[in-house]
Amino acid sequence: MTHPGNPLRNQYGFGDFLFYTTLFAVPLVTAVLAVARDGLGPVIAYLVVFLAMVGLILKFFCTRCPHYTRGGKTLRCVFFWGLPKFFPPRPGALDRGDKAVAFAAPTVVALFPVYWLMEQPGLLVIYVLSAAVAATALRRMECDRCIYFECPSNKVPDDRRSAS
Repeated sequence: MTHPGNPLRNQYGFGDFLFYTTLFAVPLVTAVLAVARDGLGPVIAYLVVFLAMVGLILKFFCTRCPHYTRGGKTLRCVFFWGLPKFFPPRPGALDRGDKAVAFAAPTVVALFPVYWLMEQPGLLVIYVLSAAVAATALRRMECDRCIYFECPSNKVPDDRRSAS
């Protein structure tokens, strides 16, 4: 669904960050609960993988985003609020490596807990449904208003891009 009357999202508020953080926390917490069945070691491994993949996304994908490349020492975006800009901004189009990381990192995070989730069908259902709701909400509410035109998921029509 597109929102032609909605303006492009040139900035986010702390409430936007809280909304998406809590929305994406549901599948993350569900995954951690499933993995925890085998003890603390797998949970730590999952969280290390999660943080590493977030770091890769931040370095290879986010550093090209207008929300990252604008001035200031901290981020004010929908996913990272108040986080220092660890990496230098890299404005411009995504290259193949950037796109590969943008696809592979979330895939690794999403698939890592599947082994444990398959053994707990109730948690698997919650995980799949909550991840689908989170991804759908993000796509539906942000992708047609996003100023990161180089993002492969961006759905802003060309006429609205030129007007910005």
